[in-house]
Amino acid sequence: MPLECVLGETCVINAYPDVDASDAVSDYRCGTKSDNGTTGTDFALLDFEQMEQGVRVVAAADGRVEVTRNTLPDQPYVPGTDLQGQDCGNAVRINHANGYQTIYCHMKLGSVRVSPGQRVLAGQLLGEVGLSGRTNYPHLQLKITQGSDVIDPFAPTQNNACGEPFENLWIDAPVYTDAGLFAAAVSDSVPDLEEVQSGAARRAILAPSDSMVLYGHAFHANAGDKIDLIMTGPDGPVFEHQAQLTADQTELFRAFGRRAPSTGWPSGVYRGYVTLTRGDTILAVRHTDVTVD
Repeated sequence: MPLECVLGETCVINAYPDVDASDAVSDYRCGTKSDNGTTGTDFALLDFEQMEQGVRVVAAADGRVEVTRNTLPDQPYVPGTDLQGQDCGNAVRINHANGYQTIYCHMKLGSVRVSPGQRVLAGQLLGEVGLSGRTNYPHLQLKITQGSDVIDPFAPTQNNACGEPFENLWIDAPVYTDAGLFAAAVSDSVPDLEEVQSGAARRAILAPSDSMVLYGHAFHANAGDKIDLIMTGPDGPVFEHQAQLTADQTELFRAFGRRAPSTGWPSGVYRGYVTLTRGDTILAVRHTDVTVD
């Protein structure tokens, strides 16, 4: 593991590498738990508070540090911003004796603890998870390359035909799940599925008198899974709701909200978290921000 967390408890895999070269999306098991063009494995923290407290990023294997970057701010990416080739954010790249390279992206500003040329051992501290580069949530992306080739650590030979590969690069491979969350967003009313799918329901700004509805768009959820929706604002908690699913569903959304108080919502930034859980295991988490103005 390239970071010190417990999958399903204090972190989740939000996306696997996209192995489909077209505009379609496919992870190594032919599922949809990826983003178009993603070349690494995204290990997401559950919230921003974890990032502020500090989650350690560690070397996944013995090697020698080739290059580091430790100068970019921790802030959500604004679409259209030119990152001048620094999409990976604050980062460490390590060369390994077997010809592989590991690259650790989106690290916290000022946290990088190694230097180019330094030898490191598996498990050695490299820095902390952050919010730098092209990202809008705290996570570490682990990329693996061999020469010019991008390597999926879950299926390095890509000959698994959608099944569990016979070989992988992990000492202890994380358990795969095809369930996840496409998105979390806020609307001013309970949307329908078409509005959720197209993004038409999403609001970035609400008026003080608008209703505030948080929704989560999920995929491959099972009967018994739970979706938690939590909203906080400038003055603290706004609402919390849990929905339990009664049937397996390929695609679905759940929503919950409140009407504005008689005096209107206080101005400021509100943050919602949507979490998908199966039993005691967290499968996915997404967040969204909305401004009341």
